[in-house]
Amino acid sequence: MNKIGFIGVGNMGNPMARNLLEAGFPVVVHDLRQEAAKNLLEKGAKWAESPEIVASQTDTVITMLPNPAAVESVVLGKKGILKSFSPGSIWIDCTTNSPTLFQEIARKVISAGIKVLEAPVTNAVDGAERGELIFFAGGELEVFEQAKPILEPMAEKIFYAGDLGTGNITKLITNMLWFINACAIGEALVLGAKAGIPLTNLAEMIKSSAGSSWVAHHDISSIFAGHYDPSFTIKLCVKDLRLIDELAQKSNVPLMMGNQARNIFHAAQAKYGQDQGEMSVVKLLEDMVGISLQTDQNHGN
Repeated sequence: MNKIGFIGVGNMGNPMARNLLEAGFPVVVHDLRQEAAKNLLEKGAKWAESPEIVASQTDTVITMLPNPAAVESVVLGKKGILKSFSPGSIWIDCTTNSPTLFQEIARKVISAGIKVLEAPVTNAVDGAERGELIFFAGGELEVFEQAKPILEPMAEKIFYAGDLGTGNITKLITNMLWFINACAIGEALVLGAKAGIPLTNLAEMIKSSAGSSWVAHHDISSIFAGHYDPSFTIKLCVKDLRLIDELAQKSNVPLMMGNQARNIFHAAQAKYGQDQGEMSVVKLLEDMVGISLQTDQNHGN
């Protein structure tokens, strides 16, 4: 059985690593904050003081990090995994990454005799908790097949997108749709509330209609509760929207709706702060119109 290194055990990485432990994999973990791994250590994971040490003790390293710069540092830095990773080992990056930067890093890693797979995920923190993530994998098909049994304890579905870079491109495309829908659901709910339609009824009708979406099913409850889903922050949304914009510019594709969503998320970040929940883009419209969508305040209306 592969010995797994897992670097980055925050909101997403922690339940992913836990599911690997529960599947019987030996796991070595590292994070900037050791306390983030407390529950994993209690379940039998081993702690390593640096990415370099993680790689020296394992044959497969998974990274789940907040941004591309963190990936570059963890892989290529002074105490990065490349310093001690043995040829033939596998690096799996689950970060939502820049396709261009990821390919640059991957070339250096592959030249050292290490196998590389990108495998960014979707289905949110609760999907990670349940072991029901959707993976978009990119890399050599042989490496994908070798890594698939490692991904399975964390996954509902595992898609093979194609060559290196295609996994992250797929993830960015799906995130663009997510962010557009997040903005649109706010407009729909505010419009309906202003018309006097009971909000809980409106939500059920939307979810049963041609206008439904993953956001409608997953995120309306966080709007009604007034916490706007703090498990994924505006900061991360803005980071992904920047990567989406870079991809669009490189591909010479105008993103009229994507750019509008980016502007709305930037406005929400400026008003509420980067650490607020992703659905704060809806609060932005609530405040503009002077209405609250919290159902306890609206008594279901």
